[in-house]
Amino acid sequence: MNELVKINNIDLEVKEYNGKRVVTFKEIDIVHERPDGTARKRFNDNKERFVEGEDYFNVQMSEKRTLGFDIPNRGLTLITESGYLMLVKSFTDDLAWEVQRQLVNTYFRAREIVQRVPDSYMIDDPVKRAERWIEEQREKQQLITTVAIQEQQIAELQPKASYYDVVLNCKDLISIGKIAKDYGWSAKKMNDYLHEKGVQYKQGKTWLLYQKHASYGYTSTKTHIYHGDDGFEHAAEPHMYWTQKGRLFIYELLKSDGIYPLIEQNAA
Repeated sequence: MNELVKINNIDLEVKEYNGKRVVTFKEIDIVHERPDGTARKRFNDNKERFVEGEDYFNVQMSEKRTLGFDIPNRGLTLITESGYLMLVKSFTDDLAWEVQRQLVNTYFRAREIVQRVPDSYMIDDPVKRAERWIEEQREKQQLITTVAIQEQQIAELQPKASYYDVVLNCKDLISIGKIAKDYGWSAKKMNDYLHEKGVQYKQGKTWLLYQKHASYGYTSTKTHIYHGDDGFEHAAEPHMYWTQKGRLFIYELLKSDGIYPLIEQNAA
């Protein structure tokens, strides 16, 4: 029996093809709780944008024996991680964002984690085995956090300049604490508000934007270097800073809830 990974309380059979983890259209529909045929239709509607061998594979039934999973007579289309992320771009409900995170972190990326981390069960000494297991979990969490930060940093570089960006051509970045101060709030209260609004989530100790907001140039994630008492340079925890465009995004979001900065409250 092939390995199973639980996604949205559904046991997903692990499938690999050409060294990559893959999923089927049917599996995408099931874990996202979408009507049967939804993922296939999205694929067919935009097929010219997908690259065979990178975003998907067309597999024939004759390959069934070597793959270890069922292939129907008509063949099967297998979707890679990049193809999956392209397919579900238009899935923007709360469940979709959570399922995407689960699939990327615990299905597609899990293969990389398993390859890089040695197995603790191979250690005979029970104390050392336990210590290694704890270390493995820490390394796994660190890898997941690093991947999430890298994805956001890539997304932050993607926005193209627009007239709106030219108007807001201020290079100064601002912390969430300073933005919160404009409203008489604490940084924690502002972070919690943005989390409740589906703008950001916490990965480890770092706040990151959900993917639907990450490519608009609202933030810049930076890691600061400091000199320790030992004389060496150390990297501090990464922090997310807001651009002026992001500051206005927060302003409009708060205004839609009837919340205004102190300067506008005083002027009213």
